[in-house]
Amino acid sequence: MKEYRLKAWPELPAVFRRIVYRRLLSDLSQRALCEAEMHQRSGLSNADVRALIHFLSAEELLEVTERPEIISRWRLPALLPTWLRRA
Repeated sequence: MKEYRLKAWPELPAVFRRIVYRRLLSDLSQRALCEAEMHQRSGLSNADVRALIHFLSAEELLEVTERPEIISRWRLPALLPTWLRRA
């Protein structure tokens, strides 16, 4: 899962000059967030979040990293035999 973090504060076009976008940019400047977290924190639609990500990516203002997959405890018993065979 990709995480995004803001590298520098952008000059926003009129479309993104609402307080909800500014709050989201403030969050992105302090910590890396995935799309789902951005949607949840801001209340924006998924399409609006993707549009903001696309704009910031085009301006080269986002640092993109891969979040390691978290293994849930429900998948753990299924993976245990695989791990034991490797050892």
